[in-house]
Amino acid sequence: IRGDINICLMGDPGTAKSQLLKYIAGISPRGVYTTGKGSSGVGLTAAVTSDNESNERKLEAGAMVLADRGIVCIDEFDKMNEADRVAIHEVMEQQTVTIAKAGIHASLNARCSVLAAANPIYGQYDRNRKPQENIGLPDSLLSRFDLLFIVLDQFDNTFDRKLSEHVIKSHQYRRPGTTIEPEPLVQSSSSLRLEYATNNIDNPQHGSTSIWQRG
Repeated sequence: IRGDINICLMGDPGTAKSQLLKYIAGISPRGVYTTGKGSSGVGLTAAVTSDNESNERKLEAGAMVLADRGIVCIDEFDKMNEADRVAIHEVMEQQTVTIAKAGIHASLNARCSVLAAANPIYGQYDRNRKPQENIGLPDSLLSRFDLLFIVLDQFDNTFDRKLSEHVIKSHQYRRPGTTIEPEPLVQSSSSLRLEYATNNIDNPQHGSTSIWQRG
């Protein structure tokens, strides 16, 4: 009986699904973060490779085997190829990886929970359609998830403006007690500098250079 829970986050882009997966993989004692776009079926399960010195065949564990007794976070789950999705069916149900190729027959433990994040078929979740029509995953794979959370982006102009202002401010350097606009700093040879020269900036005074410095 499988004792680990598989969870799928399905929802609108820009709802911090990727940040949530990275955070969970970071705080987990044994967490592995990967993406469906940059991972293959053997990369998630196991691969048979050749040793450079002895030319013997050997097994290399994938992300799910490395996350045994832990959690594997798969972002962009909907971008995976169909063949790669089939490769993880056994892991999500039996929690094992069976290899039978190149004269090697082995069964590896992959007792891990799967936390996947995916986007709807139409890019944005269509509230006028049923959840089954928005989710672009086959039933054979969807049935292996114990919990499915639909994350929706609430359209609010006031909140979106505050969020955008917060993101802009977080990328600006501000001295304590100054306004939002950064101040021109005097050039220093002991710190990282970036010269800022546009037609809207007046000519600098003698002996100093107008630059922007990010701390």
